[in-house]
Amino acid sequence: MNTPIDLFSPVKLGSHTLANRMVMAPMTRLRAIGSIPQPMMVDHYTQRATAGLIITECTMVSPMSNGYMNCPGIYSPLQVQGWQKVTEAVHNAGGKIFLQLWHCGRISHSSLLEGKQPVAPSAIAPVGALHTPIGKVPMETPRALEKHEISEIIEQFRYCAENAYKAGFDGVELHGAFGYLIDQFLQDGSNQRTDEYGGSVENRARFLLDVVKAVSSVWGADRVGIKLSPSNTFYGMFDSNPQATFTYVLQALNPIGLAYVHLMEPNETDLQNRDVINPVTPLFRPIYQGTLITNGNYTKETANAALARGDADIVSFGKLFLANPDLPKRFELNAPLNEPSFKTFYGSTNEGYTDYPFLEQVAS
Repeated sequence: MNTPIDLFSPVKLGSHTLANRMVMAPMTRLRAIGSIPQPMMVDHYTQRATAGLIITECTMVSPMSNGYMNCPGIYSPLQVQGWQKVTEAVHNAGGKIFLQLWHCGRISHSSLLEGKQPVAPSAIAPVGALHTPIGKVPMETPRALEKHEISEIIEQFRYCAENAYKAGFDGVELHGAFGYLIDQFLQDGSNQRTDEYGGSVENRARFLLDVVKAVSSVWGADRVGIKLSPSNTFYGMFDSNPQATFTYVLQALNPIGLAYVHLMEPNETDLQNRDVINPVTPLFRPIYQGTLITNGNYTKETANAALARGDADIVSFGKLFLANPDLPKRFELNAPLNEPSFKTFYGSTNEGYTDYPFLEQVAS
């Protein structure tokens, strides 16, 4: 008789076995002062080491990949040293941790890039504004990447995958979602190139697959994941046929043998902006043959229901892990949950970062 699968069931993820199916989702927190991981980040991640897996916040692969103030990088020795302290502490606490590798592409501003123009597949401006050193400003029209620059960025991902290995991570996740560079190449609303990186879905997916192969050459594919958001509308992102586009990508990823694909469900803003795929994970579950992580404002009950249906193998939690460092214990005991403080999501202090109480602190 098969044992029912729920959040507390162990699971194989590539070459790792996770103690539970509760993943801490990557969340931008902007505590890396000067792009270098800080001691408070060591505390933040270590507090949440009971997650089956922690996926870090988006982490820059070069100075030109930046899109936010105080976002961490992994391209310099000081950054590697900062992350080493994080991984050592998480491992000492019994946890596993992947680093999310990221290039923002057009989601940036020259004031964040030492005066240089943001880059993208095509010179198409994103929608929205960013907080920058000169205040909150509209994003600029990016410069279309030259072909030789594309190969240079792929190499940056590979080099930073090596740095992540040196820093002691258990694997890496590629940020292929939310309108950043990999996503910008993939979707035809942001990619109007006429070379082998644009046009057909095969060409638009080429950059994504090239980066996957480059990073897998360092880690082995079974320690590499990728995050995708087929229904994302952030920053004016869209595709003329998202079902066909993401079906192609998932089919192309099948033979590679990744640790996982991390699929994002639409949020309320996506649903209000236009008619998007909803839900995402059940649609693509039959297409992708490997391990699927789903994310989408799940509760304990809805997450267990998704696992029981076979929609996904693992569920990631963002805001719940942000506010509840001991989330697995709280779920196990059906204990009350801390409420997240939205005003402290981003900032440079410990407030709303390492000061959420553990269950025993609440009880005492």
